Amino acid sequence: MEIITKAPEETSALACRIGKNVPAGTVICLTGDLGAGKTLFTEGFCRGLGIDSDVTSPTFNLMNVYEGRLLVRHFDLYRLEDESELEEFGFYEYSEPDDGLVLIEWADKFPEALPEAYIRIHIERGQDENERVLSFTRAGEIDAAWLRELLSQEGK
Repeated sequence: MEIITKAPEETSALACRIGKNVPAGTVICLTGDLGAGKTLFTEGFCRGLGIDSDVTSPTFNLMNVYEGRLLVRHFDLYRLEDESELEEFGFYEYSEPDDGLVLIEWADKFPEALPEAYIRIHIERGQDENERVLSFTRAGEIDAAWLRELLSQEGK
């Protein structure tokens, strides 16, 4: 499914609605070019989870943890050069969502390392500077009925 937003505020609001509805145990993988809006999406998503603290991309420390309605482990794989680096900072241990959530920016860098089931959100620039095209797909055995329902309401 694909959603087009016309402004950063719309992208953030959509992410917030997703955050309000996402069930525990979900892994979300964000992909897209530099500056596409992955961190903006993450900020809105976390706001929807009731997270009031500053949400920043963990580019240098690789993982941030936020406490809201659910615990969120937020990864940024941008700076990693080799898949072996994932082991060094505990990616495999912490990327299992258990009763919280996992959000992975730049997930396409190491697709073989991703959990078996996840929702992929690809963000790309649209026809003008503020427009974004968000494409939603799922991998593995993951129940995404909640997301399909939410996204079907976006066009109405």
